[in-house]
Parts: sequence; C-alpha cells; structure tokens
Amino acid sequence: MLPTGVYAPVPTPFDDDGEVDLTRFRAALTRWIASPLTGLVVLGSNGEAPFVDEDESDRLIGAAREAAPRGRPVIAGTGRESTRATIRASERAAALGADAVIVRTPGFFKSQMTSDAFVRHYTAVADASPVPVLLYNFTAVTGVNIGPDAVGRLAEHPNVAGIKESGGDVAQIAAFVAGGGPGFRVFAGSSTSFYASLCVGASGGILALACVAPAACVRLYQLTMTGAHADALDLQRQLVPAARLLGNRFGVAGLKAALGLVGCDVGRPRGPLVAIDDAGLAALRAALAPLDELLLANSSVSSTSRSFTASHDDR
Repeated sequence: MLPTGVYAPVPTPFDDDGEVDLTRFRAALTRWIASPLTGLVVLGSNGEAPFVDEDESDRLIGAAREAAPRGRPVIAGTGRESTRATIRASERAAALGADAVIVRTPGFFKSQMTSDAFVRHYTAVADASPVPVLLYNFTAVTGVNIGPDAVGRLAEHPNVAGIKESGGDVAQIAAFVAGGGPGFRVFAGSSTSFYASLCVGASGGILALACVAPAACVRLYQLTMTGAHADALDLQRQLVPAARLLGNRFGVAGLKAALGLVGCDVGRPRGPLVAIDDAGLAALRAALAPLDELLLANSSVSSTSRSFTASHDDR
C-alpha cells in the first residue's frame, strides 16, 4: 500500500547538449530527499517521460533509487502506448528498485480508448508488474479520460494501488474516492485544487509545486488532515498564483525555471520544448516572492511529516 501524503514529480535534467545529466539529477535529489516529502515520482509528465529513451529511463530510475532511503517511496513512470511496452518498462523499473509504477493512459488511438480498453490494458499491466500500479489520468496531455466506472473496476485488482488525477476535476476525484474503496489511493495532480481534493477524500498529492515548495505543500496536507481548515484554505490561496504558472501556462519549462530561481539547477527542457522567455521568468519570480518564508520552512515540518503520514495510511 502506498503511503498517503505529498510526492514530488521530479524533472529530468538535461545538459547543454540535450543529454540526460545524472550529475545535476543527483544534486537535485538531495534537495527533495532532505525535504518533508513523502516520496518521489520519476519520469512523470514533469519528468518529460515521452522524450526520454529507454536506457535513459533506466538510468534515472536507478539513480533515484540509489539516492532515496528505503523508507522514501520512489514511483517510476512506465506508461507507454502499447500494453507490451508498458509491462516491460514496469518490470525493469521494479528490478531497479522502484516501489511502484505510475502508468499514464495510452491515448494515440483516442477513439478506441474505451472503458473496456482501459480495463484490459491496466489489468494486463497489473497482472505482470512485480510492484503496485498507480493509474495516471491527465486528459490535457493524452486527450483521453479514464472515468469512474473503469477506475472502480480496476480498483478491485489487488495490484492496482490507486490513481493520480491531474485534471483538477474535484468532482471526478470524489467519484474515484467513492468507487475505489478502502486502501485505494487517489492523488491530486493539481496544486490549485489540492485543498479541495483533500476535502473530498484524496489521499494526497503528486504536485509540480512540491518540487519548488515542498514544505508548503506538505503543510497544506497536514493542516487539512488535522482539521485546521481556515489555515489550510489561507495557505492554498497563497499557493495559487505560483501553482497556476507551473500548471497549464508554463508547464515543464516553468517548473525548471522556478527551480532555477530557488537555487536548484535542472537545466532546460528537451526539444521540442523550449525554455520560458524573460517575461515568463519575471512572472514566476513575482509569484514565488511571497512564498520565500514557505520555501525556507522545511525544518519546521520535516521532523514530523513522515510520522504524520504513516499515522494516516489507513484512512
């Protein structure tokens, strides 16, 4: 069972020639491991997974597993367009030490991606995967949506651990929670609706903003789970400007630029993505400025966050 809490979907650093930069990656990992995050997601959308070759993928998963203590879950993105390739990637990730895999919905043949097709695909992957499988729904990227009916059917599989919903649709998150049953983890993927998602039963979040402001995201989770809703809502409001920029507006390029602004060099995106321009950088700097105290607040929550998460694992 995956622990509840806040996970960072970490970016993939590339050097000036566009090659995977494991030196930068290992340096960045020390930042996130020293934070109060529950765990890490490698090779999600923010990790530019579709742009990474299979051998590069394996090296990144291995490096993350080597860096992270065994108590900190490492979830590896293994979604591919074919069921066969997804199974192979999941088997390799497990052999490299991943605690679970996160599998995005295949979407190339959009019109044929019915509920039954998703159930067949994920069932085959879950049957074969040596580690738990987390479903991954990101309609804005894939162009398809896996609905509550299919998710409810898949939640019955003993090796399907939960789902990440990146669309910010709180009603759909609530439906996933209702249909998933006890122990099925529903993780929010949108920082702008994180508080609302927790209020309808989400188990935590896999949030781009958690790469930049991990302590603030963990604090929001803690406040909500302990019933301090006024403080949680106030913190959510503070996070919204930065969260919006890291979401649909700037995406991966914005995340990498924001990390650079807080002293974490993860390079530029891999083509065809491009770095944000000066105006975008100025907007990010302005959105992050009010969060300075939150960005420096890791020590105030790091000593209690993982024990807090462990105590809530059965919710």
